[in-house]
Amino acid sequence: MEKIKLGIIGMGNMGAIHFKNILDGKCAEVDVTGVCDIDPARIEWAKETYAEFKAKNADLAEVFYFDDAIQMMESGKVDSIIVAVPHYDHPKYVIEAFRHGLHAISEKPAGVYTLQVREMMAEADKHPELKFGMMFNQRTNHVFRKMKEIIDSGELGAIRRVSWIITNWYRSQAYYDSGAWRATWSGEGGGVLLNQCPHNLDLWQWICGMPTKIDAKLHFGKWHDIEVEDDVTVYAEYENGATGTFITSTGDTPGSNRFEITCDGGKLVCDNASKLTLVKLETPEPVFTKTNTASFASPKSTVIEVETDGQNLQHVGVLNAFAAAVLRDEPMVADGREGINGLSLSNAMHLSCWQKREVTLPLSHEDEVAFHAELMERVKTSRRKENVTSVFADAAGTYNS
Repeated sequence: MEKIKLGIIGMGNMGAIHFKNILDGKCAEVDVTGVCDIDPARIEWAKETYAEFKAKNADLAEVFYFDDAIQMMESGKVDSIIVAVPHYDHPKYVIEAFRHGLHAISEKPAGVYTLQVREMMAEADKHPELKFGMMFNQRTNHVFRKMKEIIDSGELGAIRRVSWIITNWYRSQAYYDSGAWRATWSGEGGGVLLNQCPHNLDLWQWICGMPTKIDAKLHFGKWHDIEVEDDVTVYAEYENGATGTFITSTGDTPGSNRFEITCDGGKLVCDNASKLTLVKLETPEPVFTKTNTASFASPKSTVIEVETDGQNLQHVGVLNAFAAAVLRDEPMVADGREGINGLSLSNAMHLSCWQKREVTLPLSHEDEVAFHAELMERVKTSRRKENVTSVFADAAGTYNS
């Protein structure tokens, strides 16, 4: 069987997940043939991990180890790369991959600011023969796929209101203290919106479309000793007049995860990314309100527990689809160019808060420049933690992993 030869840039929490999934045989059309990390300890961990899997499967492809990503790209040992490094460097390495004739897939988010991501998209467009993917693994979740299918079908009519409270992102101070770069403007570029919520922001726009206006209130270091946002409340408007709210935090425990989409013909409710309920109106509200004559009447409705296919392939599903795209030109879970949509929402939220105004989407070039300028002002005074020993945790099975 033909396989892609994948190089992993970054052997942190996420890179380690991809490495072990592939070595464990979960990606039949992927061989890891390159691993790159600037931390010698992570390279040593990768070598030890590879040896453990090799002892069980002698047919594993040989892995070559690098401390420089460009050297790995130029080695001839890989034909594809996955970028799993801190956020600012996602576009940098994807761009380099394309310039070296390599297929590329990036971890979320696509980058920190949209100007940077547009450069990455422009480079991708110069290489139409190369595949460009984004690790939006939550798009493989059976509940979210079903929500999109129902909304796209039009059976519920136009969207009227969207509400997502996603506060089950609780993080203690120990999490933020596990790396000097975490939760800093210079190292991470943002907080809950850029670290935990890129999946939610992507799903929001993937299922419901992009709003046209954002008005956001953010709190920075409200619940933790950090400089970035850890509490967010957002109001949004859509072109058709629909409204939305998005609430998230890493300070709530126990938190909530409830995603509601109210339409003319009923409502979808997703609880904890695992259960989907449809409340179907017998008569769409716009029709009912024009024909009903009773003051306190409302349309009759039926409550349905929506059946799904139950599949939730996550990272393995995204990597397998990426390999199939490279080998046979099959569809990916998410094209890399789609990464700018959720990031535009995040950038708009920050800009709205910083400049205390409503921000219009799509972001104008002027607002993209304004966001970058505001961010860089904060980077100038960003405080990296000192004397921090990096702690790597097993993130497998976590919602945002």
